[in-house]
Amino acid sequence: MNQNCNEPNGYLESINKGIRTVRSLKGTISRGKGTKEEQLKRLAEEIRTADAIVIGAGAGLSTSAGLTYAGERFDKYFGDFAKEYGIRDMYSGGFYPFPDEETRWAWWSRHIYVNRYVYPPAAVYDRLLDLVKGKDYFVITTNVDHQFQKAGFDRERLFCTQGDYGLWQCSRPCHQRTYDNKGKVVKMLLAQGFAIGENSELIAPVTEDGRTDYSMLSTRVPSGLIPYCPVCGEPMTMNLRSDDTFVEDEAWHRASAAYGRFLESHKDQHVLYLELGVGANTPVIIKYPFWHETYENARAVYACLNYGEAYCPKEIEGRSICIDGDIGDILSHRDVVY
Repeated sequence: MNQNCNEPNGYLESINKGIRTVRSLKGTISRGKGTKEEQLKRLAEEIRTADAIVIGAGAGLSTSAGLTYAGERFDKYFGDFAKEYGIRDMYSGGFYPFPDEETRWAWWSRHIYVNRYVYPPAAVYDRLLDLVKGKDYFVITTNVDHQFQKAGFDRERLFCTQGDYGLWQCSRPCHQRTYDNKGKVVKMLLAQGFAIGENSELIAPVTEDGRTDYSMLSTRVPSGLIPYCPVCGEPMTMNLRSDDTFVEDEAWHRASAAYGRFLESHKDQHVLYLELGVGANTPVIIKYPFWHETYENARAVYACLNYGEAYCPKEIEGRSICIDGDIGDILSHRDVVY
């Protein structure tokens, strides 16, 4: 569905402002002023006193919550795909050219479920909600796992720019609508040999020594479970932004407009732009726009919490907080808790 011409496009407006600001900066970066302890205390004070908080979240936040795409978690659910196709992590597996739709949807049903419907090992999102509960906040995120919703963040204050693991769309796409997929994903998993636990846990068959028994699992789903577009009959695909076929449905446009209105309504106030785990892959969506808003508003403060990538432009160094470390540890630190 096309955006209402009377509504702001917060997505594009924010990106364009951010790009303009980055081009005007000298390119010198700073790691922030003061010791880590001093910056932790500043973060707590800003969260407490800000008129509004804009949270910008990237993959690092979900990684801190334990939603890792490689290692033990990958081996537990995708060991058979690793053995058969040489895939070594969930991210690269999402781009693998599987031989047929039955195999592709076996992969994607597992990928969707463990990253969208299973609760994360660590309660980092819950901790973040505790810190901003009662505050005037808004969340923009490039994450597609919707952990903000699962933690209880207000959906009307949430803009997921890049899509949702829980939605499918037409692969063409012939129309601008998305479809919830949980019910069909569960059927695919059951058909492969998995079970679903009481707390939405994905349960794999195990051997006597407790390892996943891949001899009891299938890397294909029945042909009858492959999803097709109800309008044109073409195969369905994930609602994830990767090219110009990404469907921005009515809910996406409502969220974009709400984000634009939120930024505009607080543009001259004491706003904390709280960036969490945003990397270098998509800085134009969160990082650069946050720099812009802080640069333009003398009352704004920019905070960057990131493991190994906590920095800011020199031009806003005096109104920036840069804390290098695990986000969950930072948000639970005694100097941040209040």
